[in-house]
Amino acid sequence: MTRALRFLSNVLFGLTVLAGVLWSGTALWLHLAGGLRLAALAALALAAAGAVVVRIRRRPAGWAVLALAALAIGGWYQTITPRADRAWAPDVSRGVTARVSDGVVTLSDIRDFDWHSKDEATPRWISRSFDLDRLETVDMITSVWDNPEIAHLLVSFGFGGGGHVVFSVEIRREQGEEFNEIGGFFRQFELVLIAATERDIVRLRTDLRREEVRMYPVLLTAAQRRAMFLAYVDLAGQLERQPRFYNTLTANCTTVVYGLALGLKPDLPFDDRLILSGRLPEYLETLHVLGGEGTMAERRAAALVPPGAEMRHPGLGYSEAIRLR
Repeated sequence: MTRALRFLSNVLFGLTVLAGVLWSGTALWLHLAGGLRLAALAALALAAAGAVVVRIRRRPAGWAVLALAALAIGGWYQTITPRADRAWAPDVSRGVTARVSDGVVTLSDIRDFDWHSKDEATPRWISRSFDLDRLETVDMITSVWDNPEIAHLLVSFGFGGGGHVVFSVEIRREQGEEFNEIGGFFRQFELVLIAATERDIVRLRTDLRREEVRMYPVLLTAAQRRAMFLAYVDLAGQLERQPRFYNTLTANCTTVVYGLALGLKPDLPFDDRLILSGRLPEYLETLHVLGGEGTMAERRAAALVPPGAEMRHPGLGYSEAIRLR
């Protein structure tokens, strides 16, 4: 082996060890605690050091040591499976379930909390039936809490007579647990599909969390609206049968909905605006399904849902009030 090839081989080995240690160390740190965490991290350090030493003394064997360490870590990681029986935070303790009969969908465990603060509420879970023949509107709701490039996506379906139900794909936090993006890459959180009333899930974000919430009409045909709603129903059934992990990149509030929308349009293009979800209105505009009039700036302004809708429009239901600008 020439000196240049030997150098490149050593660099590749070193980068592989570094990447493996960083990935494995993060996974061990997130999933283990106390003495077990310390022991596992120490074992990881010894394995990495051992691989380097063997590589120096007997070059091919270094890769073998590295492979054995990777098999051990990979085998442990595969034992981490999603569960539905943890001590969940109250607001995500129940995922919606659905039953379909003769064109009528009955949703159980719709969240209808009365929120007193951003963390405290009087719990209320309800069941409602929806006639698919009366499905009239679809609205995309985006909620920005910090970086305007990143928004949480919710989808609201409106039925004749004024009934609305909102679907939201969320992390299923345990009691006392907080979300972090890194943990979302390492199977730290399960996925849950929340169905909620608009007064619960929209008011929580506008009035109590003080997030920047916008509601955009989505222009779909009756068949497309029905298919999209039933796609959520199907997702509810899937999660009821088999829990899944949330993933910060591949299984989040936007990419999961993109997967549902592929059922309507299999050639739906993937776009970086599905990751930078604050730009979702522009994405829908390129697909010619974003409602409203005027420039994008004018439509963004018109879509804003300010806090205090019930105070501004006393006597109206919450869903009607937030649609009056």
